[in-house]
Formats: sequence, C-alpha cells, structure tokens
Amino acid sequence: MSKEILINSGMREVRAAVLTGGNVSEIFIERVNKKSAAGNIYKGKVVKVLPGMQSAFVEIGLQRAAFLHIADIYTSSSDELSYEENISEDDSESSENYDKEDSPASVSREIHSEQQHYAPIAEILTEGQEIIVQVAKDAIAAKGARLTTHLTIPGRYLVLMPGYEHIGVSRKIENEIERERLKDILIKLRPEGMGLIARTVSDGLSLEELAADLEYIKGVWAGVEAVTHSSSAPSLLYEDHNLIYKLLRDVVTADTTRILIDNKADYDKMQEFFVNHLSNLDLKIEYYQGDEPLFDLYNVEIEVNRLLDKKVWLRSGGSIVIDQAEALTVIDVNTGKFVGRHNFDDTILKTNLEASKEIAHQLKMRNIGGIIIVDFIDMERVEDREKVLTTLEQYLKEDRAKTSVVNISPLGLVEITRKRVRDSVTRIISEPCPYCEGRGVIKSKITVCYEIMRQLTQLAAHHQGANILIEANVDVADLILQHERESIDNMEQLYGVHIEIQQNNSGIFDRYKLKITGYKH
Repeated sequence: MSKEILINSGMREVRAAVLTGGNVSEIFIERVNKKSAAGNIYKGKVVKVLPGMQSAFVEIGLQRAAFLHIADIYTSSSDELSYEENISEDDSESSENYDKEDSPASVSREIHSEQQHYAPIAEILTEGQEIIVQVAKDAIAAKGARLTTHLTIPGRYLVLMPGYEHIGVSRKIENEIERERLKDILIKLRPEGMGLIARTVSDGLSLEELAADLEYIKGVWAGVEAVTHSSSAPSLLYEDHNLIYKLLRDVVTADTTRILIDNKADYDKMQEFFVNHLSNLDLKIEYYQGDEPLFDLYNVEIEVNRLLDKKVWLRSGGSIVIDQAEALTVIDVNTGKFVGRHNFDDTILKTNLEASKEIAHQLKMRNIGGIIIVDFIDMERVEDREKVLTTLEQYLKEDRAKTSVVNISPLGLVEITRKRVRDSVTRIISEPCPYCEGRGVIKSKITVCYEIMRQLTQLAAHHQGANILIEANVDVADLILQHERESIDNMEQLYGVHIEIQQNNSGIFDRYKLKITGYKH
C-alpha cells in the first residue's frame, strides 16, 4: 500500500505523520527542549555500582544518571556469540534508532540469562571509571535512560557493530536466496574487527549500493573514535540524526511515494540527502506552500487531538478504552452501541475482531510500549478466541516495533509486550492534570463538604473563642450552608467560635482552606 509522509517543521518542534492508503498510521513529534537521546554515544563516568542488582548508574550528562545492566556490557565472551542467525532487525523502532532488542546486547542477555554465568559486575566496573556507552532507551517517566556498551551505528541499509566479527540479515527478508546473497556481500564488505547487519530495506540492493552506505557509517564511527580520547566524561561523542533525517533513514521504504514538508530550509536539506542516499527510490519530495496548515489540510491535527481520548469508537458502534499507567497499559473492549444482527456469539466475535485491528493501530499511533493487557469480550467458543488472537497477531506484524503476544485466556485476557525506546506520543503532548494530579478523578462535592466539617470540628475544639474562615469552592460552600447550617450553629455555641464561609472561584471542588483569622474579644 502506498505511503506518504507529511512533515510540519517549526523552530522548536517537528511533527511528522505517515499516511498509509490515505489514513494516518503513525505520528512522530520531536521538540528542541526534549530531544530523544536514543542512539547517542557518550563517554560516561560510573557513579555507583550495585552488585546486588548486577547493575551500575552512569553519569552521561542527562538530567539523571542512566542505568547499565551487566547483560548490556560488552565483554570478550560477547563476541563469541553465533550472532548470524539471531537477527530480527525491526528497522526503526518508532523511528528512533536501530532496534536493540535484537542487537548483540539483547542476544547476549538472553543467552547469559539462560546459562546464568555473568561475571560479578564489581569485577568489570568501578566507581569513577570512564566508559563508552550508547543510549538504548530514553528516560521514560521516572526511569532514567538505559545504556549499552554494545555500540551500533545504523545507516540506511546496514548497521555497523564495532567490536564484533559477525554478520546478520534481517529476518524480515524471508527469501532464502536473497538472504544468502546478502550474507555473501556482507562477508566481502565487513571491516576487520566489526560486524554488519543488513537491514530490511537492503533487499535487492547491489554490492556497490551497500558499500556506499558502509563508507558513510564507517566515517561516522571514525568521527566517534577521533573525539573519544580528547573528551572527558561526561561528554557526547555522537548525536544521532534529528527526526527529519531519521524519517528518511528509517521510515522511507520502496512504497513511499511522496514527502510533503512545509519548511524551505529543511526541504533543501532533504533534497540533498535524497540525491546522496535515496536516489534509487521513486520518491518525490515537495515543498508545501499552501495557506492552510499542512496538518489541517490532511486532517492530521484531528488525529493528534484524538490521541488524548481514552475511549476510541469502533465503526460497528463498539469501543475500546485505553488506560495508561507508568509500567502497564490496559485496554478494555466493549460492545457499546453494537447489538448485532444474528446471535450473541457472532456479535461478540465481530466486535473483538474489529477491536483487534484498532488496538494494533492505536499502539502504533500512540507508541505505547511495555506490557499491554487487552480485556476482550468473553468468548465461549474456542475457535472464536483463536480467530481473534490470530487476527491481532496479523495486524501487529505491520508494526515496525517488536511485539509479542501471549495466548488468550479463558477470560479473554491477552498480554502483549511492545518494544519502545522513547516516550509515548500521549505523554509527549500532555502532562498530568494539576487538579486531579494525574489520578483522573477528584473528590466529590459532598465528600469535600464532610471533610471540611470534620476538620472544622477539630479546629474549633482546639481554638475556642476563635474566628474561623472557610474558603471553599462555590458549590461546596453552598452545600455547607444548605446542609450543615445547624451543625455550624451548634459548633459556634459549644466552642464559642465564630465561623465565616467565603466562596472562591477556583472551580476545583477539593481545594479549600480553613484558617484562624483572630479571636473574639
């Protein structure tokens, strides 16, 4: 299916939307004040070694120290891995960088986890030690960035792995003849002391085209080596490309027909990149100069705003409800307005099948990662459960991010894990509500009313003869006057206090103040 990319480029924010078959399938946002560090290479300093966790914290110059696990530390045994058949190159994990979930670090982690023979981390790292690391995953929520010493330099068609002696071909290239052809080319091209991975987009390319890409990424690595010795920790040795170049490197494929961008300077740079690296593609890059904003013209702005909605309606009238927590996302499927035309089981099956497609779409659009639990509507028939699971897996295969699905339970629960290296789009464009502090609910008016009365009783008892002022929301103040007037009169007589109620215009039910303003004479 043909694909178009729209890029809205401003001074401090770049937004991109991928349109597949005319519909928005992915959205990317990058801001100057919060750029992704994924893929960057740093000279860091070990600030704390945690032997009990086989981990260390490394200072690399970000807001908080980054996390390095023993499995992500390169050792001589790492290079002994037979890595050739362990490649599942997912091209562009959310357009951030080469997906390290199937990099040497990940393969090493899986093998060593099974064999349980990690060396103690205290024998490898010491506090104050300088170390070359790469950011594998951005800091997300309260967690710091995750690091690896298994360095990778991604190009358009190849990935260079300094320190490795192995080659690999993306599993997404399924044709065995093509896989063998690419392996033969990689054997010829592989520099001494380095490994190579052929990315999915290298399918069908000649030795000359791959060699040109290799020269580019070798130059990048040479630049890293050149500044390594003259830099002191913490310092940035290599910064991965900005969003626009990542789109060209990672998202553009043979079925991409057009890129439309509304910034002339970036348009000129993209044209230059296209001539040097993408001239083999039948792709048009156009400068948009229309009066109507680009995202409005293609209805992308509406889709961006919808990313904040918890409820997503299905065409049949059913819906899915998405609740994101820090480490877990729960998706609930409901029939909603859909009552079906035949029997109950068919109605449920149709809703769940439609939800499967929308769930895969929303995970990709919102870049939701980690553990996702989907609560499908209960299905009695085993064949229906299998059909829903198969359908979900098929739609998830269209996602460049690595996903895995656990079998559906008798209650209709499905567990999905999805790889991500940056924060979700919804977290980027939103922040916790200052009123409910991210809980999604606030105390009811009547609850606040009773809470005020309890505190007022204690305050009057301990400050007899005082003048007490209650400042509360208009609706809460009215409730107190209507329902608690008798209680207040009794309190004034019992403790000799004077109680005044003052309305505020905060509009927030659970914000109030009780204070002593003086004493009666």
